[in-house]
Amino acid sequence: MSKVIVTGAAGFIGSNLVEALLDQGHHVIGVDRFTDYYDTRVKHRNLGHIVRRPRFQLIQDDIRSLDWTSLLKDVDIVYHQAAQAGVRASWGEGFQAYTELNVNSTQVLLEAAKAANLSRFVYASSSSVYGNAMAFPTSETTLPQPVSPYGVTKLAAEHLCSLYHANYGVPTVSLRYFTVYGPRQRPDMAFHKFLKAALDDEPISVYGDGLQTRDFTFVKDAVAANLAAGIVPEAVGEVFNIGGGSRITLRDTISIMEEVVGKPIAINYMESSKGDARHTCADGSKAQKLLGFTPSVSLKEGLTQEWEWVQQLYHHLRSTHLQLVA
Repeated sequence: MSKVIVTGAAGFIGSNLVEALLDQGHHVIGVDRFTDYYDTRVKHRNLGHIVRRPRFQLIQDDIRSLDWTSLLKDVDIVYHQAAQAGVRASWGEGFQAYTELNVNSTQVLLEAAKAANLSRFVYASSSSVYGNAMAFPTSETTLPQPVSPYGVTKLAAEHLCSLYHANYGVPTVSLRYFTVYGPRQRPDMAFHKFLKAALDDEPISVYGDGLQTRDFTFVKDAVAANLAAGIVPEAVGEVFNIGGGSRITLRDTISIMEEVVGKPIAINYMESSKGDARHTCADGSKAQKLLGFTPSVSLKEGLTQEWEWVQQLYHHLRSTHLQLVA
């Protein structure tokens, strides 16, 4: 089996991807800086039993300071999941972290990839590059117009991937994730916050009127898209939307969440947040055609799995007298 590298290996999508790759028999090198954007204990728990599995090596360091020439020796695929996440925190003084960790770190990796013998460089992009798209579902040919500094940095790194493919032959693929959710989701993300509030019988905070729509993608579907992007020859040099297959309002989503948790959820509506797109919906036809990717997990099924995980997480934290702070 192949030797692969996953950056952001202790994060939400990264840890799920590492586990799937190990299950396939690959040798996996995980790289993670364990930044304090959210509680690092959650990241260590994400890896949990994974760190003890054979064929897995964890490197705790900054992408920008590693010897990538040595690390990429004999590596077949790089799955670049590491990023400074979050729309709201990307404004103001926080923007420098986004340029360093989203743009500069990606450029460092791509420079090293020029001299490596990679079969694939899979970059985790975001639907945030579209901003307030003019058409739904939104295809990859739609002009990106990000409405947040975070989206700007994800688009910039995506362009770098395209440039290094066109000029140096780096076999890049960019995946534009549409609102990924599921077990190991970050504490600052909406579904995690909502389910934690439901667990504590507290109201949730919704920015805006709740009529905004999203294309929610379950994490195992996002992982499946990465695995396909890593092996399908036609994927090289392409950009793909990775969505969940449906567009739904936040209010309707909360109604499904109430069914999952078995009780009503009180809502506090707040002023809309700057940088949040009003609607998102992926045209997944390109990913289906070239990657053979079709999302398989329904929103209710995915929420049920995340609810079970949230309960387990906070039972563990409380039993060990720990408090999670996003």
